[in-house]
Amino acid sequence: MAIVYSTYQAKARFSELLRLVREGHTVTVSYRGQPVAEVRPVDSPMSIEERLDDLTRRGVLVPAEKRSTRLRPVARREGALERFLMERGD
Repeated sequence: MAIVYSTYQAKARFSELLRLVREGHTVTVSYRGQPVAEVRPVDSPMSIEERLDDLTRRGVLVPAEKRSTRLRPVARREGALERFLMERGD
């Protein structure tokens, strides 16, 4: 059974909502009938690698494509900082 609270109910009954979460339930908070948030028990802490794998598996995160070429460094012109400061009047 899904537990759904409107934003008003979640605010008014926050302690009750937290009690349900402590008991292991997941509570969905809705705004105008549309789900906007989920409050659920905290799992054991994940490493960053585990978290990224979880987000990728759920489709929340899409890994970047591998680049076939290396990025070239931006050419620096001598005196750029000095010119910038002179234009500002510093």
